[in-house]
Amino acid sequence: MNSLDWTLVRSFLAVVECGSLSKAAKSIAATQPTLSRHVRELEAELGISLFTRSVQGLDPTAAALGLIEDARAMGAAAEALNLKAQGRSQQLSGTVRVTASVIVGNLILPALLATLRQAEPNIQIEIVTSDANQNLLRRDADIAIRMAEPTQNALIARKLGDTPMGLFGAKGYFDRRGRVTSVADLQSHDLIGLDRSDVLIRGLAAYEVKLARDDFVLRSDDQMVGWHLLLAGGGIGIAQVLLASRHSELEQVDVGLQFRPLPVWLVMSEEVRSSARVRRVADFLSDALIDVLRG
Repeated sequence: MNSLDWTLVRSFLAVVECGSLSKAAKSIAATQPTLSRHVRELEAELGISLFTRSVQGLDPTAAALGLIEDARAMGAAAEALNLKAQGRSQQLSGTVRVTASVIVGNLILPALLATLRQAEPNIQIEIVTSDANQNLLRRDADIAIRMAEPTQNALIARKLGDTPMGLFGAKGYFDRRGRVTSVADLQSHDLIGLDRSDVLIRGLAAYEVKLARDDFVLRSDDQMVGWHLLLAGGGIGIAQVLLASRHSELEQVDVGLQFRPLPVWLVMSEEVRSSARVRRVADFLSDALIDVLRG
């Protein structure tokens, strides 16, 4: 038997992990007929049946299950090879993919990246905004701006500083509803919070502020929606002090709550730090964000 074609193995692994040809095709940007052909070719190459059909989709056979870990190892090796190849690029041109939280990606990065574009017109920037951490080891992004310390050992991380958090509301809202003078007053005000996530409720409980989901009358898990609700005078919400201080229409609520500041980390893969363009973008963002955090 000749050595296996990684393309066939990649298609097999995608079908295993997704459970259907249609989902697998989307996951690796291929077509269903191509994936089906790849599976047949791999079956012919190995001389075994890899899948059986069920009402749920495609189920791997016992023989296929025995190959999954080796296929994943093959995929990891291919990704590592790609990372090293990208890392050796020394030209200040090409694409760098940056991921950040929704708030940072919308309210902080645009001005910084506009400046970077003037300095490095041959570097193209892709921006991914997500409050879920992207997998840098699988090249979901080259650089990540994160609000928590990374836990993967194979990543290069640099803490840039902390961003204080506080309670804010629009002055127009307080003019209508009155100012907040105590923690107890919060329960009689319109609060802006999260919808499905309970992270805010748990965070406030740590400061002995006991609020339930229904106490937040305006709820959205989209952080930008919450930000715009705050600016529009919809109620009181938690925001980064450095962002809220840019808006004269916002007023901070001072009732003795000392929220833990959010740490800001710049993170990238060990393998891409030797890429000149990635290093240039990382260094620029590090310096620029340090300046932003220092006010």
